[in-house]
Amino acid sequence: MSPILLDKATRILLNGGLVAYPTEAVYGLGCLPERQDAVERLLTAKRRSWQKGLALIAANLAQIEPLIVLPEGVLRSEVLDSWPGPFTWVLDARPGIPKWLNGGRHTLAVRITAHPLACELCRRVGGPLVSTSANRSGRPPLRHTLQVRREFRSETDYILPGPLGGLEQPTTIRDGRTGALLRDA
Repeated sequence: MSPILLDKATRILLNGGLVAYPTEAVYGLGCLPERQDAVERLLTAKRRSWQKGLALIAANLAQIEPLIVLPEGVLRSEVLDSWPGPFTWVLDARPGIPKWLNGGRHTLAVRITAHPLACELCRRVGGPLVSTSANRSGRPPLRHTLQVRREFRSETDYILPGPLGGLEQPTTIRDGRTGALLRDA
């Protein structure tokens, strides 16, 4: 991947922009989670209610640990052993998480991504990114740059080209408080 393309995506994200980028299975739409204006643009583009909540991706545990409470015991080991990788966990959120991220709940969906480009974006911005599949609510996620360009060209500030991570389905989502499977890959 060209450093110039990553520099451009990073600059746009840091300035409050909305970027589409490849993830483990599909293209994602992302922005800085602390930028309410960017999150609102993302939700409008997807035609998705803020009440559904959003997932965050990170390059490492240090980027998300200030936002979540890791479970104890066996579940803690399961969470930590699954990362980095295609596993999103719904975990207890620390107080003060904006409702535009967690849908007004006391939980937050998080993943430490193993996808090299998504991971590098998180490293470059110095923290987690909102990461939701690039699709209109209720429609199938998009897997190709051209599809993303057709669907979201006017609503995103940049589409970072690159290969997907090879998964056939979006990442598995599990409840980190109970271990329950919420969505299978």
